[in-house]
Amino acid sequence: MNGTKLALSCKFTHFPQYFMYPLILLQQLIASSTHLFAKNVTMLIHPSTVVFFRGCFSAIVYGLWIFIARKQLKTIDRADIPWFFLLGALNMPINQLLFIWGVKYTTPANASLAYALTPAFVLLIAVLFLGESLTKKKGIGIILAMIGTFIVLFERGLAFGSEQFVGNIMVLLASMSWAVYTSLGKKYAMKYGGVFMTGITMITGLLLYLPVIVLLPVSIDPLVYTGGMWFQLFYLGVITSGLGYALWYVALTKMEASKLAVFNNIQPVLTTIMAFFLFNTIPTETFLIGAFVAICGVIITQKG
Repeated sequence: MNGTKLALSCKFTHFPQYFMYPLILLQQLIASSTHLFAKNVTMLIHPSTVVFFRGCFSAIVYGLWIFIARKQLKTIDRADIPWFFLLGALNMPINQLLFIWGVKYTTPANASLAYALTPAFVLLIAVLFLGESLTKKKGIGIILAMIGTFIVLFERGLAFGSEQFVGNIMVLLASMSWAVYTSLGKKYAMKYGGVFMTGITMITGLLLYLPVIVLLPVSIDPLVYTGGMWFQLFYLGVITSGLGYALWYVALTKMEASKLAVFNNIQPVLTTIMAFFLFNTIPTETFLIGAFVAICGVIITQKG
């Protein structure tokens, strides 16, 4: 890529790498708050409806940005179009639906811990599909991360029919899909710019979600929602899916996927702190032990 076409879509990537750390911290604060907002709004609105309106808000915001900046953006190569639809599918019909639906049945802290496993999942993808070597230290780290996460996610036992068990499995699958989304998307974030790439995957994700909602209990009557409900949907769509996702992919253009993903380890801490102050939710001893083991495992993995 060269010339003025890249000016707007990639201008953030010209920042020095050290400047990216405050942006990553902001992204992690947004991501951590997502678990709380999603939990609250899904108690009032069905998860499939939440995903629909979240997708609409984010697609509108990105669509307006793309329209305004269209003359400065790189034209998508025809060969890349199927990949953008694949990333869109990973984004909304898979990742967002699994996460939003899963967090309805589990706790925000558990959801954040599932996402703290993203670095381990990214590493596994790199080892299995990208030819990266798996050292002994990395292997031990992955095992520890899995053990710590399972301690928390299944602290109430393997009650397969329980809502929390189902919710834990769903957020765990959402974390896996996010790792795939991150690993596959890096190439296109580098080629087209993090913000533009995120915007296109939001739009394609919404298009692919439309056929899905025919099979789901989606209620799109806007008159039944209160102002508070609309604010939470707006926050999830514009702040978390809009600003949060864009910051993630902008940062991805500055560092390796596995090194960026390790920042997800602070989400359980941030989410637990916010849950304590906002909802007076006190973490259990099992959560603290499991979270500590999982985070240690991921750190060992990264150092390996």
